[in-house]
Amino acid sequence: MSAKRHVYIGTDGGATTSKVGGVWDDGTVISTQLVQRPTGALNGPVAVVRGWVDAITDYLALHGLEWDQVQGVGLAIPGPYERFGVLGRSPNLPESFAGFDLYTAYCDALADRAGRPIPLAFGNDGNMGGVAEAQHARGDQSATVVMLAPGTGLGCAYVGRDGLPLDGDSLNGMEGGHMPAPLHLLGAQPYPCGCGRTWGCFEVYTTLSGLPYLLEERLPRYPDHELATSPLSMRERAFRLRGLAQKGDPLALEIFDFQARALGLLVATLAMALDMQYVVIGGGLMDPEATTASFRERYLRIVRETAEPYLWSPQRGFLTIVPAALGDLSQAIGAALTILYQQRARHAG
Repeated sequence: MSAKRHVYIGTDGGATTSKVGGVWDDGTVISTQLVQRPTGALNGPVAVVRGWVDAITDYLALHGLEWDQVQGVGLAIPGPYERFGVLGRSPNLPESFAGFDLYTAYCDALADRAGRPIPLAFGNDGNMGGVAEAQHARGDQSATVVMLAPGTGLGCAYVGRDGLPLDGDSLNGMEGGHMPAPLHLLGAQPYPCGCGRTWGCFEVYTTLSGLPYLLEERLPRYPDHELATSPLSMRERAFRLRGLAQKGDPLALEIFDFQARALGLLVATLAMALDMQYVVIGGGLMDPEATTASFRERYLRIVRETAEPYLWSPQRGFLTIVPAALGDLSQAIGAALTILYQQRARHAG
């Protein structure tokens, strides 16, 4: 019976690893077992596209499915973009990808393999991860969702009631990490951001990219700390903070408490513009395999407590902040959901 059902496939095209997942036509996940392969970016974009199609073929075979059941494919891919479907110069991909029309190449490769045109959704990987987490967070409710995922940088997504993300007219929507933070409330200096801005991007105060600044500023208050005498670079020392925080290290906890306050202020700022009901917090700090339950609870509590005084009265108690739940599944599943929702909207119209 399942062999006759329509399916929608998502490709998560990471710079290092690519993943394939899928959903049925009712939006339920086919399997939590992803097909995962090295992206092979050094082989060039044409080879990468061919590898994605091969991986979809393997995914279908793994689950007893066939190409004639595939009604659409979604591609989650990091920016920046020169224009729709065309990659810009990425710090994480070889130069051969810059200016490459990835959308057309993937459409052509899918059509060659399937023997017919396959509708393709193309978008930012963070946005598509937000689509999957939004579906999980709100269930059957009609509600809007923001996802914030601190990692090396700060992934941000806004998902509307239709299940689709806000991309923006130039495909640069929801770059919330590069909005200026209220530094006077944080008692912080305007650290430079990797994007080139010096107005105090939220990203610098909430992610790994800013940890070296925060650590260097606080270390003099902890002269006996193991990181104060370490021969490692400040960035290498910053990489150790998450592990130390799980052991209750006071310096590490102070820094992550600061980051949680900064993220809470971003939640409040976004609530002024978007008035969302749910905020999903993702990233490595919410990873159950990397952090303890007590650490995650502490971090989320500080985010909530910091945001609440700056919300409008009707938003207090209404805005719900929850941890991400899908981990490595989110972007591939979100890409599959995005093409499903786009096709539904097209048929309804």
